[in-house]
Amino acid sequence: LSLFTWMESFTADHKPLMGEAPEVRGFFLGCGFNSAGMMLGGGCGRELAHWIIHGRPEKDMYGYDIRRFHHSLTDNNRWIRERSHESYAKNYSVVFPHDEPLAGRNVRKDPLHEELLRQGCVFQERHGWERPGWFSPGGAAPVLDYDYYGAYGRERHQDYTYNRLLGDEYTFDFPPHHDIIRNECLTCRNALALFDMSYFGKFYLVGPEATKAANWLFSADVNKAPGDGYYLAIGGAVAQHNWSHITTVLQDMKFQCQLLDCSEELGMMSIQGPLSRVVLQEVLDTDLSNEAFPFSTHQITTASGCQVRAMRLSFVGEMGWELHVPRADCVKVYRAVMQAGARHGIANAGYRAIDSLSIEKGYRHWHADLRPDDTPLEAGLAFTCKLKSSIPFLGREAVEAQKAKGIFRRLVCFTTDEKVPMFGLEAVWRDGKVVGHIRRADFGFAIDKTIAYGYIRDPEGGPVSLDFVKSGSYELERMGVTFPARAHTKSPFDPDNKRVKGFY
Repeated sequence: LSLFTWMESFTADHKPLMGEAPEVRGFFLGCGFNSAGMMLGGGCGRELAHWIIHGRPEKDMYGYDIRRFHHSLTDNNRWIRERSHESYAKNYSVVFPHDEPLAGRNVRKDPLHEELLRQGCVFQERHGWERPGWFSPGGAAPVLDYDYYGAYGRERHQDYTYNRLLGDEYTFDFPPHHDIIRNECLTCRNALALFDMSYFGKFYLVGPEATKAANWLFSADVNKAPGDGYYLAIGGAVAQHNWSHITTVLQDMKFQCQLLDCSEELGMMSIQGPLSRVVLQEVLDTDLSNEAFPFSTHQITTASGCQVRAMRLSFVGEMGWELHVPRADCVKVYRAVMQAGARHGIANAGYRAIDSLSIEKGYRHWHADLRPDDTPLEAGLAFTCKLKSSIPFLGREAVEAQKAKGIFRRLVCFTTDEKVPMFGLEAVWRDGKVVGHIRRADFGFAIDKTIAYGYIRDPEGGPVSLDFVKSGSYELERMGVTFPARAHTKSPFDPDNKRVKGFY
């Protein structure tokens, strides 16, 4: 009889650490397998070998990629200790769709955190940031210091409002706060809402070859006068991954430019809805008409005496502006917007509303609708590629080759008339055969339907054309029950894209 003992490694999210370290080029990790090394070792070893040789894995390994963690977290012993404990403690817990960690919280707070907390904000944790999830009418629900679930002689929190609100949503049905999120969404659609998006990564690409680098890095045509810089606003949950990717490309291509991280120095609030222009015209010292400030442009202006960068963009499908504001001025600008919007019915809204509004409009989410093993053509994003120009860009040859060969899977939007919650991974049936699965789903409150996006293939191995998509009869299978579904080749909400351009 032989007895073996060893120290097992558990990570902060119960997933392995793999890939090239952001701090040291050529140093690769393949560790932290959380007692699943024998199960995962073969596949992970194969992908890691491909990663080392070719610079990227063959399969989607984003969930295991070390770049999913910001350096402020990996340098924080408290965060590592608490999150590693909780990931172990909840190893066999049911994973509910809207659960959040209790450990390692309040590490990164944006300038509006206290302001929103007082107004009932229920925060989510992403990349160390506390970002607004939704707003509870029951008042403040602060995230308290981690109590280790009463272990190690610690006293468990009593009457913990935030934990109770999470527990109320331990369901695979519509959550009990469904109507609250509905109100946030419909306020945005019918009046206006303010979204605090300050957790976004905010980078400047600057230097004599910034334009040359941008042309190579980005598939869209961003060509401009040489020497100019670029301002990049990137979803906070993937900011570290983007930073690492861009800096790696800059090094490999030896571009004479640099990437500057100003994420902590700027806040970002997005004011969206048909009344956004009326309200912001009272706050911003610039003409917000379609002629003076068209969609997809930006200007430096002032708001309540503070200099801000205003961008006319939307991730919810409404007319609106993002305000990028120096950290010290965020509260002042926020209060000025809320005061101006009070008589027009303005409301705070969070990322649970953004998830619903964005899927309703058909905007894509990274690592749900879009993964490293998806292509722009498959995802319906060919318009983002400058293929009509002669400008080379990273990945151009692959896109052109696929365009010539044909598309053999395609991202499709589905809706169901039956109001049933879906969350992703539901099977997609076409004419009695499984042709794919759902990547992302949510409920669209303006169209009053469940909306789901998934990639489908032809079981016979042929190309997936728009005619193929439109000609089938579809069902979505949720927990063993199938529901009739309709496939859409355009967004079911505002398919002509009028609202973001100010035409209501």
